[in-house]
Amino acid sequence: MRADPDALMLSMPMRYFCAVADAGSVSLAAQRLHVAASAVSRQITALEDSLGVALFQRAQRGMRLTEAGERLAGHLRVVCSDAGQTLDAVRGLHDSAARCVRIACTEGFVAGLLPQALADFRADQPEARVEISVCAPDEVLPRLHRREADLGLLYAAGRVKDAEVRVDRSVPTVALMRADHPLATRRQLTVDEAAAWPLLMGAPGTTARALFDTACALRGLQPTVAVSSTALAPLLALVGPTDLLIVSQTTAAPLVGLAPPHGGGLAVPAATAAGDWVAVPFAAGELPARRLMLLAPRGRALPASAEACATALTQVLLRAQPASAGERTGEAGARRRAAG
Repeated sequence: MRADPDALMLSMPMRYFCAVADAGSVSLAAQRLHVAASAVSRQITALEDSLGVALFQRAQRGMRLTEAGERLAGHLRVVCSDAGQTLDAVRGLHDSAARCVRIACTEGFVAGLLPQALADFRADQPEARVEISVCAPDEVLPRLHRREADLGLLYAAGRVKDAEVRVDRSVPTVALMRADHPLATRRQLTVDEAAAWPLLMGAPGTTARALFDTACALRGLQPTVAVSSTALAPLLALVGPTDLLIVSQTTAAPLVGLAPPHGGGLAVPAATAAGDWVAVPFAAGELPARRLMLLAPRGRALPASAEACATALTQVLLRAQPASAGERTGEAGARRRAAG
């Protein structure tokens, strides 16, 4: 049985404190610890009494760390991280060929960029194992904090704290449409122009959706969101002749030149694969750029295999060049196949 560094290195009050700090609430922490919420509350109160300082600010919707709580939580994460590495070394699992690399990412990465990087990584380390957890953007960072992931990939609207940022790229948002769409010949769009057409977008809370919604609200626009989804595949399948799909440019890039029968990238529906896609960017100043980030836990050295995987991801993310404005899939694919 794999020993938990928390259980070995921390007292019960400290373990319960870490659980609440990570979960943000007593009830959720209790569920993860498989104990009663009242038991967690008692341990937190006892710890605060013994230290003579408040570690949390109590609120109706959860528990927020005080400055003292932040400092204690940061220290304990480092202690448990170091303990975890020591235990791994003792068990002999620090060998990169046998180490499992755990990656937490949002759905958009699974379509193109992540497989490219993992193909390079597995060619270099064929014995390594990889576990991919596809989750919501706001769950990637907590998985790193809980040591459930070695690496995290996400799109963010701003900077990320409490993690080591390995890659931070600015990624523009584009309107993806069919080649016969009335706007397909445009080199750039305004938010007002895009809002006049039926839109397909990520669900509320996703980064591109939040940026577009904010831009519309500032302009007093009320766009028609015909379809929203937490996943990209159903949106691609439903793009009609007059629809605009609002996505990041790196999400659109795997579509370029990769429609069947050539394979790879996203599975483009047959109805749209017969024609070309066009990705038209928004004019400068219309929409803030999303940030594409590769994250690692702060204050913890990665095992050798995870570090090698991070290197492969970094190389792919930094060299990825999204399609140029208005570039059509068939033309781009032909050029790449000729070059290859």
